[in-house]
Amino acid sequence: MKIRVLSSAFNDLARGRDFYEQQGEGLGGYFLDSLFSDIDSLMLYAGIHRQVFGFHRLLSKRFPHAIYYRLEAGNEAVVYRVLDCRQNPDKTRASLMKTHE
Repeated sequence: MKIRVLSSAFNDLARGRDFYEQQGEGLGGYFLDSLFSDIDSLMLYAGIHRQVFGFHRLLSKRFPHAIYYRLEAGNEAVVYRVLDCRQNPDKTRASLMKTHE
């Protein structure tokens, strides 16, 4: 299984890193390490996660974030967004629907 991370997901990760770095020095780096570890797990487990708003949703193990991805042709998992689960579900839905790339 190949994994492709879109720029929209990289932007989400950068925002999360910045937020957590403000909470404590080094926490932003830990956030990125944890989320990339979760994304890497898609190599083995892509497709087993519950579908929400038309995307598979992988919940992060250490942070309140969800990784939204789709399975594409050619045995590829495409990560579209990495969103904070503490936000309003309507905002999550809107963020996913305007994702283009």
